[in-house]
Amino acid sequence: MKNKDLISIAKKFGTPTYIYDAEKIKKQYDRLINSFKSVKNLKINYAVKALSNISILKYINKLGAGIDTVSIQEVMIGIKSGIPVDKIIYTPNGVSIEEIQRVAKMGVNINIDNLNILEQFGSSNPEIPVCIRINPHVMAGGNSKISVGHIDSKFGISIHQIPLLLRIVKNTNIKVNGIHMHTGSDILDIEVFIHAAEILFQTASKFKDLEFIDFGSGFKVPYYPGDNETNIEELGDKLSKRFNEFCKSYGRDLILAFEPGKFLVSEAGNFLCSVNSIKQTTSTVFAQVDTGFNHFVRPMMYGSNHHIENISNPSDSERFYSVVGYICETDTFATNKRISKIYEGNILNFKNAGAYCFSMASNYNSRFKPSEILFYNNKAVEIRKRENIDDLLKNQIELEF
Repeated sequence: MKNKDLISIAKKFGTPTYIYDAEKIKKQYDRLINSFKSVKNLKINYAVKALSNISILKYINKLGAGIDTVSIQEVMIGIKSGIPVDKIIYTPNGVSIEEIQRVAKMGVNINIDNLNILEQFGSSNPEIPVCIRINPHVMAGGNSKISVGHIDSKFGISIHQIPLLLRIVKNTNIKVNGIHMHTGSDILDIEVFIHAAEILFQTASKFKDLEFIDFGSGFKVPYYPGDNETNIEELGDKLSKRFNEFCKSYGRDLILAFEPGKFLVSEAGNFLCSVNSIKQTTSTVFAQVDTGFNHFVRPMMYGSNHHIENISNPSDSERFYSVVGYICETDTFATNKRISKIYEGNILNFKNAGAYCFSMASNYNSRFKPSEILFYNNKAVEIRKRENIDDLLKNQIELEF
């Protein structure tokens, strides 16, 4: 997708607007599949929380993937998008046993990460197979907020609790059909991933009725020119060999599963906004734009560094700008970033806006959520309309005083 396409979309649909490149999603999907081509049974479950638009789910399912869900609502969206229940895995954390029971009745695969919940569920539903999420006690991820496999994490069943886990499985007579882990997001060091995988293999060997081993995901993508990324081809080579060895020792071929979210959609996303004004202070030049952390929270929440391009004036000399939003508190996308000279009315493009961007948007300051566009077969198609005042008031109840 070229700048001229983005400019055309901004003119047609306005700003702020999210745009997703279907071709890039497919390239990332194919890249992952090809990296693990030596594995007999590979299953990709797209992590819905990264980007949950129903049209995106339908497209990714068309490519061949299932979905990984973390809430009953994500399960419902997946089913509405036409994804078969046997291609949906549900991996909640901290939800009620009632929600898990409701999801189980829908027929999707259940993944449990709590011994207490496992005992309750197994006692009342011994006939329903479950996957078990293990905490390997491996610190991995690009930020403490997205590192979820360490010893103090709320996620997963500790590897030190395996004896108790086995006792619960025996007492409830529940069938364990999968073992799962997810250590964190933005994992760069392949050896850390391989180390965690070895722990998962050790755990898996204790269960005799497995159908799959799920390694989660968390692969790092580049956020700006020159940024590092996970070498997925090297990981595919190393993990495939080790997985095939494990299957041989286990006695049968298992399914190797992944749950990529960011890896599939992050680089496909572009977020366009317009420059409202340029404000010069004693030490800083601010580019003030028509959006804020209500639409794009990652820089404020995670300190993420998204590459920003001035697509209206891409070839001018560069200056240092702090790009800030219109929310009435600290609302900074970038500080002293080199960007081609910016004028009022220019369109800025925030790269890597496909994952955890729109899905984390809010109506803070009573601002409307932006539109979403899918660029598919060289055509821009609206897949979510921009909100209006009726959307904000839809579920409010107005009292008369």
